[in-house]
Amino acid sequence: MYPGPTLEVNNGDTLVINVVNRARYNATIHWHGVRQMRTGWADGPEFVTQCPIRPGGSYTYRFTIQGQEGTLWWHAHSSWLRATVYGALIIRPKEGDSYPFPKPRRETPLLLGEWWDANPIDVVRQATRTGAAPNVSDAYTINGQPGDLYNCSSKDTIIVPVDSGETNLLRIINSGLNQQLFFTVANHKLTVVGADASYVKPFTTTVLMLGPGQTTDVLITADQLPARYYIAARAYASAQGAPFDNTTTTAILDYKSAPCPAKDVSVKPVMPNLPAFNDTATATAFSKSFRSPRKALVPTEIDENLFFTVGLGLNNCPIGSSPANCQGPNGTRFTASMNNVSFVLPSSFSLLQAHQQGIPGVFTTDFPGVPPVKFDYTGNVSQSLQQPVPGTKVYKLKYGARVQLVIQGTSIFTAENHPIHLHGYDFYIIAEGFGNFDPNKDTAKFNLVDPPLRNTASVPVGGWSVIRFVADNPGVWLMHCHLDVHITWGLAMAFIVENGVGELETLELPPADLPLC
Repeated sequence: MYPGPTLEVNNGDTLVINVVNRARYNATIHWHGVRQMRTGWADGPEFVTQCPIRPGGSYTYRFTIQGQEGTLWWHAHSSWLRATVYGALIIRPKEGDSYPFPKPRRETPLLLGEWWDANPIDVVRQATRTGAAPNVSDAYTINGQPGDLYNCSSKDTIIVPVDSGETNLLRIINSGLNQQLFFTVANHKLTVVGADASYVKPFTTTVLMLGPGQTTDVLITADQLPARYYIAARAYASAQGAPFDNTTTTAILDYKSAPCPAKDVSVKPVMPNLPAFNDTATATAFSKSFRSPRKALVPTEIDENLFFTVGLGLNNCPIGSSPANCQGPNGTRFTASMNNVSFVLPSSFSLLQAHQQGIPGVFTTDFPGVPPVKFDYTGNVSQSLQQPVPGTKVYKLKYGARVQLVIQGTSIFTAENHPIHLHGYDFYIIAEGFGNFDPNKDTAKFNLVDPPLRNTASVPVGGWSVIRFVADNPGVWLMHCHLDVHITWGLAMAFIVENGVGELETLELPPADLPLC
């Protein structure tokens, strides 16, 4: 199946999912946004919480949904397999509980995907060989179908049926590999009621922007003339001058009472206006509209005040390499980093195994809590700062530590919007802005009353986001850019959260069938 099966569960359910790898590549599955309290062994990122499931092997993921309701998703977390291996994970309220909004007549998950007319593994391998940026995708998809605006795919365009007057819930997931996307429905307003499996204070908009990894739940009322209306998505491309897939994917909102066209007459659905590809103002207005429905439990006392730069880098051509391996800008190789460390995954043990069993030599705990060198992060950055240091470095947090993290984008090579995802946690996004974060000025912008709770933050192009969370889930938790091209280049790090006191604050023991490297 493409996309894969939708999992429909209730808040409080325990899931037991046996994953059998029939592919020819190593594979793992990540349950994106699931808190995984004490069950880090089930989180899924390859070489972080587990060794991969080898071809022909299997592994059973066991975890409980605790206090989360809304839309999440699952996807492969090994190389670029998630390009085609993903599906929706829908969490309904507990039996007897209800939505905090009127019950919709129908619910439709819409998974926005990115398609290559090639094997995505070949695409990333070619880029790794050449040092250049990977080829961009050939199409975007909605529930696996590109839609009417591409050659030869219109007969399978996804249809979303609707009756006049009814209000339905659309669960929108950006499961694309490398591209933020704008999403809209022609002539219809969208009321946002949830994101990343947390409810939000409802607000109405005509356009959404989702970074890869993000989900948004919207109510849509069929209050227009009965007809057919396009549901459409296309790129929000914030990196100046960087190539991107500029195609548009469509599905059709189909009023069942719409008059049938005369024989042999084809009536085109109504086409929406989409924002310009580089419309940062629209993306910003959307992300700044999010609020929690009520006063949020934001940590106010802070134990760990962290500042991470995130962005691209350029490595000089290694001595003795052929120009064929250095096809990045001016004969370099693309790389990426956080706080000037380009993350290298281990290969003999997972980080979680090494941490839990005390295996030396797999990682070091010296990931810097602040940038090693202060510079004008979003200005003209000198070439001496463009080459990060490769390493498998983690940052240690005590159980219960109250963390504030400033995520600062850089303009090394190019500034762009980065969807930063933290495994094992939801976090409050208390502020965002453009330019360099200034603690003297920008702390005044902090929303400590009702900031939104998310698992993936869209860090603005040439700007910053500030997040807060309490380290109440022991284990090893990856934090990375959800543009897979960037995680491939090293835009990642991991937190080790130490055990607290007693069983309920301690990581569970590894399951017996945990794959070996």
